[in-house]
Amino acid sequence: MSAKANAFDVGDYVVYPKHGVGRVIELQEQEIAGMKLELYVLRFEKERMTLRVPMNKVEAIGMRKLSSDKTLREALDTLTCKPKVKRTMWSRRAQEYEAKINSGDLVSIAEVTRDLFRADDQPEQSYSERQIFEAASSRLARELAAMEKTDEPAALQKILAILNEHAPKYYETAASA
Repeated sequence: MSAKANAFDVGDYVVYPKHGVGRVIELQEQEIAGMKLELYVLRFEKERMTLRVPMNKVEAIGMRKLSSDKTLREALDTLTCKPKVKRTMWSRRAQEYEAKINSGDLVSIAEVTRDLFRADDQPEQSYSERQIFEAASSRLARELAAMEKTDEPAALQKILAILNEHAPKYYETAASA
């Protein structure tokens, strides 16, 4: 490998914006089309996927270490805020939600999770709303789990507990208005 220090080491958890939390399982050197490439080999357990990322492309892709504790607190605080649902067409909102999820930004992912959350006593979600909510909450839960050294179901329970605690007060004020 090169003399420069690698940004990530084997065993590190990283966030790949389009796929979420993965783990560096190997540092490789391969020759492709006559060029020597240094690669991070990432493993995404949930998707059962292995990805090779050239070290010189990490910044352009937006691959990063797990969020800081401050960012995690900010994301969890975002879940307690009033949902901001725009009155635009669903297809437009869905595109915006997907873009936020794929940005890899933890706070943006928390916003999508909060905005699409429905308590048990709320109206049913459409299939596509539920799919996007599950994608966002799963992505948030995986990063939370990696940071708190727990598993995804436990992290998801924590997220849902926060949402269930704070969401009802916003629905009550909306219903009485």
